[in-house]
Amino acid sequence: MRKAAVLALALGISAVSAAAQSVPKLSLEFGDVTAPDELSTTLQIVLLLTVLALAPSILVMTTSFIRIVVVLSFLRHAMGTQQMPPNQLLTGLALILTFFIMAPVADRAYNEGLAPYLEETISGEEAFARTVAPFREFMLKHTHERDLALFVNLTNMEQPNTPDDIPLHVLVPGFVLSELRTAFQIAFVIFIPFLVIDMVVASVLMSMGMMMLPPIIVSLPFKILLFVLVDGWYLLIRSLVDSFV
Repeated sequence: MRKAAVLALALGISAVSAAAQSVPKLSLEFGDVTAPDELSTTLQIVLLLTVLALAPSILVMTTSFIRIVVVLSFLRHAMGTQQMPPNQLLTGLALILTFFIMAPVADRAYNEGLAPYLEETISGEEAFARTVAPFREFMLKHTHERDLALFVNLTNMEQPNTPDDIPLHVLVPGFVLSELRTAFQIAFVIFIPFLVIDMVVASVLMSMGMMMLPPIIVSLPFKILLFVLVDGWYLLIRSLVDSFV
């Protein structure tokens, strides 16, 4: 299951880069099994189709999607624009940026692991190790030691000597926790200028005796104006992408 999950993830992310590659033919046949290999192949296909249903969850947990979508959601709350941009648009933007950031990682996984496996030049175990390696390097690079140590201690395993000794079931939750921490740190910085605007508007309205007028209604145009003047989308997207370099 774990091997099929990683292979399915790498295939999905690297679909664009692999478009020029030859795609293997896949066909389904129904009938009696005459050899053990045929049963094994059938089980692999069923397992792969099952894992494809879990691909969105795998994409969320092992890529840059977590940090991006959390920061974009906090931006909307900081501006107070309610449902604008809508959730579908924020999720789509987060997916596009995720594909952009993870493209080099997916290319390595495909060229070093999946392509040789599809050409039947390496075994499945070796293909799994080569495919996982780029994703492991990406997650290790963006995982804090403290978060990783937490899950190492929770599993009561021996202290790993090298990064390769850290199993995926320990690395992935450590990566997720680190991404959430980083996303909240970025969100705090984003909130500060909008909070200042809210405080200024609230003070002005209070001094004018306009107690019944919600400050958020007045501050919203100024927030949007500030965001447009500083070219907020450019700064935010650039900062998010640079944070993974």
